Amino acid sequence: MSRWGKRKDEGGFASDGDSDHGGAPAKKNARKGSDDSDDIVVCDLSKTRRVKVRNFQGKIMVDIREFYYKDGKELPGKKGISLSMDQWKVLRDHADEIDNAVMENT
Repeated sequence: MSRWGKRKDEGGFASDGDSDHGGAPAKKNARKGSDDSDDIVVCDLSKTRRVKVRNFQGKIMVDIREFYYKDGKELPGKKGISLSMDQWKVLRDHADEIDNAVMENT
């Protein structure tokens, strides 16, 4: 692997987790802008931050991101992260450990 290759962690997951897992296609949401992507708003974290499940280039992604409006369209901002299904499963599996670490530090 070249020096610019993706580094893998102990579990063997690459940083962007490009594996392709099937799943039911996402449903269209009435709140979305006029673009043609399918996405479901799971929850609003604040006025501009939300969690969405999106179908991006045929892959299901969990998108935690800031959004903004321009010309009547809701657009994703730079601040955020899109997690592949592999990455989402790893995060979900470690939710208890994350909660414990937060409780220890508050």
